[in-house]
Amino acid sequence: MKRREALKGIALLPAVGALLTKCESPNRHNLQKIRGEGPALHWDAFVMDGHVHVMLRELLNNTDIGQRYPDGTVDLPRAIKGGLDAMFFSVYTPEEYYPGRFETKHTLRVLQLAIDQIRKNDAVIEVALNASDIERINKKGKIAAFLDLEGGFDLEGDILVLRALYTMGLRCLQLPAHNTTNSFIDACSDASVWGGINDHCRNIIREMNDLGMVINVAHASMDAIIQTAEASRHPIIYSHGGFYSIVDVPRCITDEAAKVVAAKGGVIGIQFGSAFNNPLYDEWRRQGQPRSNSEARRASSPPVFDLPIGEHNTIAKIDEHLAPQMPMVFRGTMPDEIWMHTDQLARVIDYGVNLVGEDHIALGSDFDGWPELSRDMRDISDYPQITIELLKLGYSEQRIRKILGLNWLRVIREVTEGK
Repeated sequence: MKRREALKGIALLPAVGALLTKCESPNRHNLQKIRGEGPALHWDAFVMDGHVHVMLRELLNNTDIGQRYPDGTVDLPRAIKGGLDAMFFSVYTPEEYYPGRFETKHTLRVLQLAIDQIRKNDAVIEVALNASDIERINKKGKIAAFLDLEGGFDLEGDILVLRALYTMGLRCLQLPAHNTTNSFIDACSDASVWGGINDHCRNIIREMNDLGMVINVAHASMDAIIQTAEASRHPIIYSHGGFYSIVDVPRCITDEAAKVVAAKGGVIGIQFGSAFNNPLYDEWRRQGQPRSNSEARRASSPPVFDLPIGEHNTIAKIDEHLAPQMPMVFRGTMPDEIWMHTDQLARVIDYGVNLVGEDHIALGSDFDGWPELSRDMRDISDYPQITIELLKLGYSEQRIRKILGLNWLRVIREVTEGK
């Protein structure tokens, strides 16, 4: 998967430093990977993240992901520095767009913006529709973007909208409407209306199977996760979260549900935040400590379907409300003894490997999606820290390669190419 051989013996160019400010050419991508700090295995392995937030900030703040931002945790220059070969390029439709039924309009515009920005930065990134595309793009020295939607594409689950999104290039879709139960599937953080999923959801699953779209059950209830796995002909993914046995919050997956996902051939992506992976942080927070900005906003907001429509009567007003919250990064504080290090993430990964096997665990960072990152991880450029900690566990090279990206690639190949 790596492209280093063609660059052996080439002198490092002084101009490569410019990449940290602006993405320019595929060769610079390769040179930066060779220069990167971290174990050699990291730069030689195929590295893919299963959940990286992009485009909502670009939409609301009129920014360009090809430029290096002075804040936030994701942009293309830092992704290159972190050794990323591919990512689930996750576009996000948050709950604020639901009461006025702007979720479909927002999804269409943010997905189109993602396509436009990828084309604008086509020297270093391209859209991939399947696993073979990912490999082809990597051989050209570029990052592969596998388009993924988080949030409600249509609260009623209109299959015509689903087909339109597929035509645009979307190849992965989260069934729950983020933290909100919609008309066909229960969310883990909302009321159980369907006892998991209903017949219409089964129709959507069948349609996604027929199209070759990856089904994402992150944010679904545990009953919904299990029933989706049973209904799908293909493997499904849980793109980002932790394990309920480590931190008992609704967004973490139970051992039972994890085993069902794995038995179907699916993959569970480990999110990088303390809220899902750090029992010390969870205990400290339950003692009434101040919440992060994102948690406070969610806790103080009434259920989205109960909000008066008149307060959200234009999409522009919602944009104006959300724009100051960008980038979506943790803004809280916690004592040093509570703040986890990346070795704790490695222990969570190890728990998952022991639970479901090395073929079913991967990484879904949730960068720029509010995670409380470890002390030794500032942003996506620090991705090699994960490889360092996995090596400390004594993991084999084969196991590390699977976790870093090959497990995602396998599922994508099975779903999109039937192999």
